[in-house]
Amino acid sequence: MSYPLLDVFLTMMFFFLWVLWIYLLVRVIADIFRSRDIGGWGKAGWLAFVIFLPFLGVFGYLIARGGEMADRENAHAHDYDRTHGQVDSRADALAKLDDLHDHGAISDADYQRSKDKVLSGTSA
Repeated sequence: MSYPLLDVFLTMMFFFLWVLWIYLLVRVIADIFRSRDIGGWGKAGWLAFVIFLPFLGVFGYLIARGGEMADRENAHAHDYDRTHGQVDSRADALAKLDDLHDHGAISDADYQRSKDKVLSGTSA
């Protein structure tokens, strides 16, 4: 008997697992390069292990260093937000201050003091 629906399901499942594997491989390689606690030779060794023996290399990396992957990802996101997001938050704060000043909600002295705080990086 032929089961065409089962064939479609199995094909979709294998394709999904293949995409998941590629995603995991890319995440591990990115984490190898992102790690600051291992040196260049250590990174080269892990990368060679992951490239030449992918299944064993990825699973070995996840067992040995997988616990800190989320911490490194969060630190990277925090660094990115701190360097790139600050410009947007300062610009937004200045735009809000300008709007409040234009509508007469704050005085000239309050506007200047708040503007100086935003530009100096302290909390307003």
